[in-house]
Parts: sequence; C-alpha cells; structure tokens
Amino acid sequence: MNETETHHIISRDDWKELGHDTSIKMTFEELENIRGLNDPISLADVKEIYVPLVQLINLFIQQYEKLQKEKTFFLEHQTETKPFVIGIAGSVAVGKSTTARLLTQMLASYFTDLSVEMITTDGFLYPNKVLKEKGIMNRKGFPESYDMKKLITFLSKVKIGETNITSPVYSHEVYDIIEGKTNVLHRPDILVVEGINVLQSPANEQIYISDFFDFSIYVDAEPEQIEKWYIERFGVLLETAFTDPNNYYYELAQKGPEAAFAHAHDVWRTINLENLKNFILPTRKRADLILHKSERHYIDKIMLKKY
Repeated sequence: MNETETHHIISRDDWKELGHDTSIKMTFEELENIRGLNDPISLADVKEIYVPLVQLINLFIQQYEKLQKEKTFFLEHQTETKPFVIGIAGSVAVGKSTTARLLTQMLASYFTDLSVEMITTDGFLYPNKVLKEKGIMNRKGFPESYDMKKLITFLSKVKIGETNITSPVYSHEVYDIIEGKTNVLHRPDILVVEGINVLQSPANEQIYISDFFDFSIYVDAEPEQIEKWYIERFGVLLETAFTDPNNYYYELAQKGPEAAFAHAHDVWRTINLENLKNFILPTRKRADLILHKSERHYIDKIMLKKY
C-alpha cells in the first residue's frame, strides 16, 4: 500500500489556498532564530505551508477538546485535562527540527491562552558509556540505542497530566547525554515531540510511541537529496562548531577537510542511510501528514491521511 492509497496528495499551490487566517504571522527576525543550519526556510513557507497547517491542527485540537468534554459528561465526573501531543518524524538532516521549532512558535502565537512546549527524543538516547558497554556505539540513532522504556514512561506521565516531568538533555556538541542536567516539562496544553524514532514501534513493547500522539507529521525527501543536505551541513559545522576544542568532532576536523568529508560520507552510508531505509522511512505512512521536500528544502507537496 503506497501513499496514494492512504493519503490525499495536495500540491503546494492547492495547499496554500487553504490558509485563510491572516492573524498567524511571523517576522523575518523570528524566523532567523528558528532556522536550522542549511535550511533556507522562508516567510513564503510560513504563509503557504505552515499557516494552513496550524489551521488544520486547530481542527484536530477542537475535536480533541470536544471528546474530553464528552468523556467527562459520560463518566459523570470531571476528568483530567490532557495535553494535545504532536509527533514530528523524519531522517537526520531533513529539517524536522526546524519544522518542530517553527510549528511550536506558531502554535504558541496562535493559541495565546494555551502553553506550548517542545522536546526532542535525542535526550532518550543511551549515554555513550552505555552504548559502548552494549557494543552498539556504531548503531547510535538506531532503535536499540534509545531507552524506549524511559521515553514511553515519560510520555505516559505527559498524557495523564503530571507536572514537572523531567527528561535527560542531549548535547550535539559533545555528542552525548549531559550528566546531571535535565529538562523540566510544566504540564503544557500542547506538546511537540520531535525525533527520528517517534513513529517507530519499540521492540518487545506493547505500546507504540505514536499511541500518545494526537497528530503526527513526517518530513520527507528523497534519500539522495537528504544525503546532499547532510554533507552540506557537515561542511558548515566543519568550519564553525567543529573548530571548538570541546566539540566531539574537533579532532576529526584537525585532520583536514578530505579526511573529515570521507568520514561524513561513511557515516551517511553505513549509519544514517541504513537507519533511514530500514527503520525511519517505513514509518512514513503512519503519519497524519507528510511534508515532502525537493531541492533546497522546498516543500512541493503535502500528503494528508484519508482516515
């Protein structure tokens, strides 16, 4: 079963005509603070792609709130208010983090009376020490490299409305979990969860991560295109972040561009591409909405689930 059977295929030109709410706005400066490395997202993208998306999510939230009220009526007692959770999946370097940050800010601006927060599942990777003990350091990012039980427990607490829920913090600079540092979630009304694994089914678990989602998005592009973005982003980091002696890749950067880029191509081929084809891409059809990108991160079509 392909996407034409499971999703409505909508061109960018048709999709942008669906956004009629002119109150959803963003400045160039705000967008600059959100944009990721090598992701040329524009104000045109905000207007043509994300304004209609926010309005669509609003429809889902309205139905979600209606269901919560009807549950209260049916049970004849007040039930806990539960947050609306949005999952955002996709490959490394496809731009899902930019999508997550942008959507979080736009939702916060649109729903001024609601609290909106965002987390990334990177914090639920096992620390490097544990990955080495397990002998899977070269499988970082693959399903087995995540503490799925901890992630599912975290999302369970979110969904039942607990307050002050802590989660580990991951640093892309040191390429590891930061020991002793945690992120605290303060019972948001809307939570955006971003990560390559959010639509995957955990091994030996009865619960899917996506069971906690009320709406899900997959950021998509052809693998050859994503590889190009990955290498381009690596090049930018090589000239900036990797020059910091505290950065995980500092020693690699000191070996020169040729060795560094050879390493990047090897990582893409043996780790990221394999992970994409075997574990990430197969989850695409599970998403409520797919944002498909062509060159320069241009979103050329949107796929909305039919059921």
